[in-house]
Amino acid sequence: MNKLSKRDCLFVGITLFSMFFGAGNLIFPPFLGFQAGTSVWIAMAGFILSAVCLPILGVAAVAKSGGLDNLASRVSKKFSFIFTLLIYLSIGPCLAIPRTASTSFEMAVTPFFSNIPYAAKIIYPLIFFAVALFLALNPEKLSDRLGKILGPTLLILIFIIVIGCVLHSPGGYGTPTGKYTSSPVLQGFLDGYLTMDTIAALNFGIIISLNIRNKGISDDNSVVKYIILAGLIAGALFIVVYSALAHTGAVSGGSFADASNGAEVLTNLVSFLFGKVGIIILGLIFVIACLNTCIGLLCCCSEYFSTITKISYKSWLFIFTIASFFISIAGLNAILAISVPVLNALYPISIVLIALGLFNGFFKKFKYSYPCAITFTAVVSIIYALNSIKPTPVIEAVLTKIPPYNLDLCWIIPAVAGTVLGIILSSVKKS
Repeated sequence: MNKLSKRDCLFVGITLFSMFFGAGNLIFPPFLGFQAGTSVWIAMAGFILSAVCLPILGVAAVAKSGGLDNLASRVSKKFSFIFTLLIYLSIGPCLAIPRTASTSFEMAVTPFFSNIPYAAKIIYPLIFFAVALFLALNPEKLSDRLGKILGPTLLILIFIIVIGCVLHSPGGYGTPTGKYTSSPVLQGFLDGYLTMDTIAALNFGIIISLNIRNKGISDDNSVVKYIILAGLIAGALFIVVYSALAHTGAVSGGSFADASNGAEVLTNLVSFLFGKVGIIILGLIFVIACLNTCIGLLCCCSEYFSTITKISYKSWLFIFTIASFFISIAGLNAILAISVPVLNALYPISIVLIALGLFNGFFKKFKYSYPCAITFTAVVSIIYALNSIKPTPVIEAVLTKIPPYNLDLCWIIPAVAGTVLGIILSSVKKS
């Protein structure tokens, strides 16, 4: 069998969407709408470009390359191993997985207590990770669990809020604030960039592939085709959901002046629309969104580490679940202090690698294009990440000379320069 039904394609696409859609994805669009006000749709154009297009292109690039290992090995075998390892650790047990529990706790439990009992801080993540562990035991069945149950439930709950906002709107769009007054498209792009979904895109292909093969698809080319199709379905869902959430944020901005983040924007709105019931609905949305992402990341990390070691998938699953549980209750701040700079260093490298992979038909003729582009990008992004931990006047002075440093995108010109140098070196070696 080398063909999926339209129904199965849809569920696989919803599965991928569910794996991507965590707390950050839920918070950023409403806050964008809140700040952008009447410029919300212009800002959303930039947001969709970085928060939807880049991750979906990442899924496509990894699928076309036959996996992240194969894509990264075009730079070198050593780079492939180190880069892939860092990607899985940083987006997995060292940062993203523990954060799913702590973030959902803040939205689903904290609002109902004036003083949080310490026991609740242990019991909640214990239950959260127990459920995630159970659902992650069979990664090939995620399309049945996330795609058919949890994903659609999440979408229904989100659109209950959106429909409530349409039928009983508290007011019109607010006035643009901050950088949204002068450059809404660019600011929207930068806000989408911060979702870090492009890194997650490098990981998720392995699980989507398992789910497609579990449906009876054995041909590698067909698997790649359906992974890309799942990416397109997930991308379409993202555009619809992000647009709906941005609208609610813009309406909230016109009516409620006090909000410092997307969670507060949504809390103000659901409280107005549904009262205490709204807080419960919002809490459920956060729990399901975080749980979906947690399950997806646990599966991806465990599957990868089982392929490079003699330890089984289920053993790694237990290891990562237990580690994430303890980090979520006892050391997340310290881990964040380390992991965020690591992600800042890895993200530009990921984008450049994806771009090269998408146009591999051209760049494969120039064997030095990959190593030169990645080396130039890595040097600048790593220096930038280290400088963000402990600023150094000399390094700061050098970095500021590289445009557009003020937009945290100083790696772009080095990446282009490295690519051009790689093409030139390859051409010289041939002649």
